[in-house]
Amino acid sequence: MLGNNSQRLTTNLNTLQKHRDITLARFDKFVQRGQFEDVNLNTCLWKKRNSEAVSLLVYAVPDLKRISFQEAIKGDYKPTSVGSWFGPTLATFWFKVSIVIPPSFADEEVLFEFDASNEAMIWTSDGRPVTGLTGGGEDDRHADYVLTNKAKPGEKFEFYVEMACNFRGGIAGDRDPRPDMNRNWKLETADITVRNKVGSSLFLYFKTLIQLVKETPEEWQINADALYHADSIINAFRLNNESALQEAHDLAIKFFAERKKEGRALHEINAVGNCHIDTAWLWPFDETKRKAGRSWARQIMFMKSNPKFTFTASQAQQFAWVEELYPTLFDEMKEFTRKGQFHPIGGTWVEMDCNMPSGEALCRQFLHGQRYFESRFGKRCTVFWLPDTFGYSAQLPQISNSAGMKYFFTQKIGWNNINRFPHTTFKWAGLDNSEVLTHFTPADTYVGQCNVGELVKSVHNNKDKAYSNKSIYLYGNGDGGGGPLAHMIDRLEILSSVEGLPATVKNCDPAEFYKELEASSRDLNRWKGELYFELHRGTYTSHGLIKKYNRKSEILLREVEFLSTLALANPHGGTNNFSYPQAELDRLWKLVLLNQFHDVLPGSSIKLVYDDAIRFYEDVEKTGTKLKEEALKALMGSMAAAKGRGTSQAVAVINTTSWPLTDVVEVDMAQLTAGTELYGASTWQQFSKGGQALVYVDEINTGSVKTFALGNKPAGFVPVTVKQVLVPYSHTNADGFVTVESETKIFVIENNFVRVKIDQNGRLISLFDREADHESIAPDQLGNVFKIFEDIPTAWDAWDVEVYHLEKGWDAGVGVAVVEEAGPLRVVLNVKHPLSSTSTLEQRIIITAADAKIDFETKVDWHENRVILKVEFPLNINSDYATYETQFGYIQRPTHYNTSWDLARFEVCGHRYADLSEYGFGVALFNDCKYGYSTKGGVMRMSLLRSPKGPDDTTDMEVHTFRYALYPHKGTFLESNVVEKAYQYNERPIVHPTLVNPSALISSEFFTVSHRNFVLDTVKVAEDPRVSGKDGQVDVVLRFYEAYGGRGVARVDTLFNIKEARFCNILEDLQDNVVIEDGGKSLVVPFGPFKVVSVRLLIGKRLRMTLD
Repeated sequence: MLGNNSQRLTTNLNTLQKHRDITLARFDKFVQRGQFEDVNLNTCLWKKRNSEAVSLLVYAVPDLKRISFQEAIKGDYKPTSVGSWFGPTLATFWFKVSIVIPPSFADEEVLFEFDASNEAMIWTSDGRPVTGLTGGGEDDRHADYVLTNKAKPGEKFEFYVEMACNFRGGIAGDRDPRPDMNRNWKLETADITVRNKVGSSLFLYFKTLIQLVKETPEEWQINADALYHADSIINAFRLNNESALQEAHDLAIKFFAERKKEGRALHEINAVGNCHIDTAWLWPFDETKRKAGRSWARQIMFMKSNPKFTFTASQAQQFAWVEELYPTLFDEMKEFTRKGQFHPIGGTWVEMDCNMPSGEALCRQFLHGQRYFESRFGKRCTVFWLPDTFGYSAQLPQISNSAGMKYFFTQKIGWNNINRFPHTTFKWAGLDNSEVLTHFTPADTYVGQCNVGELVKSVHNNKDKAYSNKSIYLYGNGDGGGGPLAHMIDRLEILSSVEGLPATVKNCDPAEFYKELEASSRDLNRWKGELYFELHRGTYTSHGLIKKYNRKSEILLREVEFLSTLALANPHGGTNNFSYPQAELDRLWKLVLLNQFHDVLPGSSIKLVYDDAIRFYEDVEKTGTKLKEEALKALMGSMAAAKGRGTSQAVAVINTTSWPLTDVVEVDMAQLTAGTELYGASTWQQFSKGGQALVYVDEINTGSVKTFALGNKPAGFVPVTVKQVLVPYSHTNADGFVTVESETKIFVIENNFVRVKIDQNGRLISLFDREADHESIAPDQLGNVFKIFEDIPTAWDAWDVEVYHLEKGWDAGVGVAVVEEAGPLRVVLNVKHPLSSTSTLEQRIIITAADAKIDFETKVDWHENRVILKVEFPLNINSDYATYETQFGYIQRPTHYNTSWDLARFEVCGHRYADLSEYGFGVALFNDCKYGYSTKGGVMRMSLLRSPKGPDDTTDMEVHTFRYALYPHKGTFLESNVVEKAYQYNERPIVHPTLVNPSALISSEFFTVSHRNFVLDTVKVAEDPRVSGKDGQVDVVLRFYEAYGGRGVARVDTLFNIKEARFCNILEDLQDNVVIEDGGKSLVVPFGPFKVVSVRLLIGKRLRMTLD
């Protein structure tokens, strides 16, 4: 007799020398699916399976609609079965599932398994979401849920499954930009099962042992121990032998039990589950709503069975969707938040792009996000959470602090493709020196899989171990949602305290982790300025129309708030029934904030997303314009009523900016009142080619309205002129030796500020600044040159433009310029360029009598494949740094590539201006909707359009209109008026034809700011006003920022009757008093470099008018 089952046939088989690679291959074969799964550990995962106990009825939702549970249960259900196909892409099917437990399943824990390789949600028969399912054969599979812990024979279960015909990762990819909208999914499984708990547990332990062998250094003792014990487990295993299975399982349990770490850990990993859900990307917004429901329902299910499990989720917009669509799930989320397991985080409306939104838009992300979280969960977030955004503005530390969040998390900088960022835990200081405690997960992922290698990396990749022994670790499937799976949670528990690994692991609340990190860390390094992301630089340019809508929407909502606040506070003695449109403004702002999500505004989503985004923007444009007109009508109506009946036709112009304004504006003749006489003696000086009346408007003071005669011609007016001249032109003949002299036509345009020479192709030969006595264009160079560069990145099509693109470019085709308008108020040249065989560009080059800038009004019909269009200006300036506008300030970046850090900034983000200056002179490049710049030496380029083909192969394939301008100025940037000129280039004066009383013209200065570097950026009614808004009593928020990096004390004069003034943060919490002077008319506001200053006013009745 050989002995009992625990004995071996021999006693020395396990002493054989183990060839490492062959042994590792043996390990893999022991758990792999496929070739040997009928004889390996996969045979022990399930005890029972039954499909006959499951009956299915299905309702096909028509027209790709996503419907509620209440609608679904009214559907026309028909029998279906495993093996049936469902589609097309993005279709929804509801299954009514009926199960009767067979006798053989008695007393077992029974699971329902449903797999069609797509996503699904389990619903109870009374309409409660239970859990999300992810089918398929990938590592993100989670296709079952527990029906009962102890089944009874004949027990019946009825519930619903909502199937979504898309993968967890979406419907397209970077390498597959054209989603197959006719894909179908086969229902592979609809069974009840009983899991073999011993076999499943062993499977988890064994795969963990494999990771210990593969993902720790061979020199470590635990690596050798794991190799030996894993091999022993395979040797103990016998097919169809429960006692051998138990023995193998006991070996695994013993291995980890013997290595339970005691005492103080050298490093502490704080782990938290998450399921980063892109608010839109390779799926539309509406599918994200369901992804959030599926993902968070699954995590709540895990919390119910595991009180130690913690999970975090961000983005108030997604919470709001779940609250609306899954109210019972939302109640459970609040319950588990109270229990300390579900942790809302982030404090913003969405995880936004941080390069392109305006400063005010960033403030609104925090304002609406924090207000939502506080109203639903009773507290504000303290951690600013942006794991996946493509770069971080230098003003974020200040804005985040002002929103009550002094901690910041990301991991994206770990993706840098040139330089390795030197810190993990550090103090990040913004432009104004505000600091946030910042921590990057050293595992360099927000979708950790709870494997050994990631935990080891969490220690070895931590660059600040000298200053802190703590790090955070995020795990769970993400981007498309999903979150942690059961085996991840279980493996994390196994690895939480293992002798031989360099760290212990504990579940955490991220906010508490940061508190502990702050308390325990020491002597942290400080990083000043932007966190520039050395990747995805093409996102400054991709999907130009979306970026234009973003800029225009931000401006429009600013104007609506400015005018509406004045209308509410300005009754002028008459009855004023105007109501501030708070609810609509909130709705419109949230649409703009939604589209600023970090895969929407950057241009890296599928076309379906942009179809929705354009629809949202059109809503903002239409509704916002209506609100603006209503506010303008109320404001101007009450002002006109105070002046007496109007009889003469004039034009009122409103300057909403912080500086005086002189410009040439267009007046729509159709808006003039027929049959009325014109105010003023002079006649119109110029019509546009399109029939618009041009009006010269001068010295409109800050934050004011002023009335002009349509033929206004101030004293000392100097017209702009144009003439065509022939100039000598030399070129080399085809043989390369003979120089041929000829003549060519150029245009010479002059006004009181500049003399401009433009060649016959619309390119700048000369831009001479009269005041500075300085030429702007480099000698023998041409400006306003369109260049096309090959744009084929190494991987991420819509995301990346790579440094080598600058090596391969060529001049675009050129056309011939003609004079369209010849003064005296403005000169316009028109040129049509055949850029290529498939794309054309038409440009109006505009110079007015008002200032020194040259405006380029551009229309491009763009149809290209992986090239980028740039406009180039070689400037006659020597500077090592160019200056670019960022939110509430500016960033200076090198114009050379001395170091790898300089080279990495070959393409950078700027807002309304980029400037290149030397002592005494500079030139700025303005734009109205572009964000990508590159400056090398004296050559400044602005990126106009790209043509990537993934994930949206229609990206930018359309007609685009945009404007940019070149502006020379005396002095360096800090001595210039570039900020105000760029601001006014975007915030155009509001033109309002009106009837006036010639003896009492409307002219009101609502705000006057004493310092040109202290910018009044926002005027709005407070979110929670302390007064009713009736009778001119208004709770107003003013937001200023310092734009140049200086300090001082500003005097802000207003027409308001100020009763109280308090500083506030961006959440509008009241803080210290502001000094009020001049009988409630003026504020005294101290400010520092790049500071954002918010002031909250209580305004009493009646503004005071000034009369001309």
